[in-house]
Amino acid sequence: MSEITTQRLDPTPIGLARAADLLSRGGLVAFPTETVYGLGADACNDHAVARIYEAKGRPSFNPLIAHVADVEAAKTLTEWTEAAEAVARAFWPGPLTMVLKKREGSGLSKLLSAGQDTVAVRVPEHPVAQGLLRAFGGPVAAPSANRSGQISPTSAEHVLNGMTGRVEAVVDGGRCQVGLESTIIGLAGRPTLLRPGQIGIDALSETLGTPVFERKDTEAITAPGQLTSHYAPHARVRLNAIEWHPGELRLGFGDVACDLNLSPTEDMTEAAANLFEFLHRLDARQAEVIAVSPIPHVGLGIAINDRLTRAAAPR
Repeated sequence: MSEITTQRLDPTPIGLARAADLLSRGGLVAFPTETVYGLGADACNDHAVARIYEAKGRPSFNPLIAHVADVEAAKTLTEWTEAAEAVARAFWPGPLTMVLKKREGSGLSKLLSAGQDTVAVRVPEHPVAQGLLRAFGGPVAAPSANRSGQISPTSAEHVLNGMTGRVEAVVDGGRCQVGLESTIIGLAGRPTLLRPGQIGIDALSETLGTPVFERKDTEAITAPGQLTSHYAPHARVRLNAIEWHPGELRLGFGDVACDLNLSPTEDMTEAAANLFEFLHRLDARQAEVIAVSPIPHVGLGIAINDRLTRAAAPR
């Protein structure tokens, strides 16, 4: 693809108006959400959505999330259900995505759903994301703003390091607070957890009053973030490291000696917020292997281990 001059925009009314104008012209604009930075394009513009796949080097069978400003906007794009209403009341705006049947005449690009009759939709909470969505006035397709399969970005610097020359602009809203991509729940059929995140399966089951099932990795890709190898640094990742090997960089958890520690106090929220940032930092040191301490597979640890397992998968 041809080189593009990438602008760095402030999250001011002027900066957001500029970002919205770029989106309306078919441009790509990265922006912060509470989870990670998204790579935004007009979700109703086929050419703009195709540019996301090109800029990321993303497989075209991997669907994208449509970000909207509020529940009413989500209803115009989907076949809304009682289950969707319950989940929206409990968790929107916030780090949760729903996959629902796509409404006839929604105007969404078919590329967004990778040929499926469903669409992933989210109402983010981050004020900069909200400001951009309202300035643009329509749905914005936005996967994480990184090259496909690599570490997700939690700061504008991460985006600029990987996407300069590929996107028109990055809105710099500081560091993301959650640090892991949104939970994705499928509600087009039986409720199914399609990607773990900060909002856990127990909370979703309680909200719906019925068990939420877990997707198996052998099932077809129906939502973002389901590729076996994903979120990967250039270095090889070794998981559940009890002892460190010579030459490795060490990503710790708990009371261990290491190069960087996700959370010395074993705070899962802190660990999730630090995960991608610390992987970026260690990968920049160009080690062959990053060894990671065991992370308890409970609560938010399930989502952390999901990202680490995909980062460590064969490529």
